[in-house]
Amino acid sequence: MYIDGVWCDAAARFQVVNPANGETVGEVPDGGDADAARAIDAAARAFPGWAGQTAYDRARLLYRAWEIMTERAEDLARTMTLEQGKPLRAARNEVRYGADFLLWYAEEAKRVYGETIPAPRGDQRFIVLRQPVGIVAAITPWNYPVSMVTRKVAPAIAAGCTIVLKPAEATPLCAIKVFECLEAAGLPAGVVNLVTAADPAPIGDIFLTDPRVRKITFTGSTAVGKAIAARAAAQMKRVSLELGGHAPFLVLEDADPVHAAKGAAMVKFLNTGQACISPNRIFVHERAVDAFTEAFVSRVGRMHAGNGLDDGVQIGPLINEAAVEKVESQVADAAERGAEVLCGGCRMTEGALARGAFYAPTVLSGVVPSMRIYREETFGPVAPIIAFRDEQEALAMANDTHYGLASYVYTRDIARAFRMFEGLDFGIVGINDINPTAAAAPFGGSKESGLGREGGHEGITEYLETKLGGFSI
Repeated sequence: MYIDGVWCDAAARFQVVNPANGETVGEVPDGGDADAARAIDAAARAFPGWAGQTAYDRARLLYRAWEIMTERAEDLARTMTLEQGKPLRAARNEVRYGADFLLWYAEEAKRVYGETIPAPRGDQRFIVLRQPVGIVAAITPWNYPVSMVTRKVAPAIAAGCTIVLKPAEATPLCAIKVFECLEAAGLPAGVVNLVTAADPAPIGDIFLTDPRVRKITFTGSTAVGKAIAARAAAQMKRVSLELGGHAPFLVLEDADPVHAAKGAAMVKFLNTGQACISPNRIFVHERAVDAFTEAFVSRVGRMHAGNGLDDGVQIGPLINEAAVEKVESQVADAAERGAEVLCGGCRMTEGALARGAFYAPTVLSGVVPSMRIYREETFGPVAPIIAFRDEQEALAMANDTHYGLASYVYTRDIARAFRMFEGLDFGIVGINDINPTAAAAPFGGSKESGLGREGGHEGITEYLETKLGGFSI
């Protein structure tokens, strides 16, 4: 763990396992509530000095952290593949994406502007300041174990906050590597703190009950996010929540079905489907569904699964056995209710795959609303294809969910594109674009997909309080 500028151990340790083969790749301290409290103590001591530094001072340190993380990119990527399982090429892409947040917020630190407001009285002046909210507690997920760390840490410290981070228990090694970069950049003791733990509950309890923690930022399941929001309300803590998704992928009548199938296959099976923006429901116009399905199944059937360190691997393992069981149960439910399995539909156990948590890339047709997969987030390599008759029906089906994170539309008609962009009830809409994310762009959802935004200038605003000064002169 990294607390108050010092690497430290805990009374116990826990193992980190490679989901591709079940082998132990490391062990880390198993921290508890006392460690979380010590980290908050350190963050509290560091906060006045860090908040008092100039934006240019904070920017220089963030820029140096970006340089170091870029220099260590290959080591970070290999660590990610070993403990999370994603193919090395995808891990390298994530490291670059994660480093981008350090660079972006090095610049945004210098763009935290105040303002003056005309007053109704001649002897009155209004001035607005934006100041750091205080100590931040962050909880990050396992599916993007590098970029989700920097997406929270970078704007927090750019704003002048200090932070305590609890990474996912499945992927703590990546967080440790990121914090080594932050330490090497020269951040003062206590500005960033890391507590690893096999059981997140005691750490979360401290985060939620210590009144010095003024902000909670969490990425994970909707159920846990709701529980955090409810408990944070007792002290009126600020919360940012990036939660589940159930993204629709719409292929409209005028779209090129083969081109759309290529895009759908790439984004659906990104990170083996373990992405909150992964399409869970693929809606295709009835006139294009046959051509789309043929092209899509052809692509999916050629995907190669295996250990992410091996050349040519496109599909890695799921994170653990529970994830495999969830996918198996959704596919079984759909098949029992009449869906057709066009490819995949089973666990992969051939050769070395038997040692890992592998599930075959799967395509289903004939999916209807009564099936679990139509309603539940899958977080796995299963693609349901659903035909629709017209644009209005497609929009209604896409919006028929309590999630509201990402959505995708393929069309060559600019008027349809704008109607879909405005009509889809999701925080992110990719129009012929399967990667509508960047450090410079706001990321987040509506409805039960979360609160707040990460990335862009909105991302640093989440860590700032607005203060009004009224002066009588």
